[in-house]
Amino acid sequence: MSKYATISVPVEIKTRLEKAKGDKAWGEFLLEMYTEGQRLKGKKAFEELRQLLSKEDLEAIRESSKEFRENFKLR
Repeated sequence: MSKYATISVPVEIKTRLEKAKGDKAWGEFLLEMYTEGQRLKGKKAFEELRQLLSKEDLEAIRESSKEFRENFKLR
């Protein structure tokens, strides 16, 4: 059996979260929120990086990555 913990949050926040979670278990709901937050952070970072790099930079990275994958061998 899994262990459980209590997290204290203001009542108004818990009320909003309960509406958003619907019939899901708290663990499932919170894990989905965390996963989506991480995905969005990664997407934002990628977009920021993409705007900093030129087409030539992106092409050089793509070629370097391709060459690495082709030549990579485990010992």
